[in-house]
Amino acid sequence: QVQLIESGGGLVQAGGSLRLTCTASGRTSSQYAMAWFRQTPGKERQFVARIRWSDKSTLDAASVRGRVTISSAEAKVTTYLRINNMSPDDTAVYYCASTEGDGSRSPYLPRNYDYWGQGTQVTVSS
Repeated sequence: QVQLIESGGGLVQAGGSLRLTCTASGRTSSQYAMAWFRQTPGKERQFVARIRWSDKSTLDAASVRGRVTISSAEAKVTTYLRINNMSPDDTAVYYCASTEGDGSRSPYLPRNYDYWGQGTQVTVSS
């Protein structure tokens, strides 16, 4: 089992930046990748970015490309998501997720992740 805890959410003005943190505990050694998703009421959970532990390579969604950076301070334990130049469209609950997969499954689909945090609310005011 892996436990994930997000932090760093809050209220941000449009144009501002925010850094979210995901802290993992438990069987982190078995994890293949960690990702961030976001969700607004009535919508499906949306992929934001992912980091793969084998080579620290990253992916991000086209909708946020150029504005987000996913990084890690300690592999498989602490992951950050920095979002720049935020707009009200970035308002959502942000979740981190982790997978024990082998890379054969799409990284963009929530169902391909094994563990989830509780989420942290991010609100961007105009």
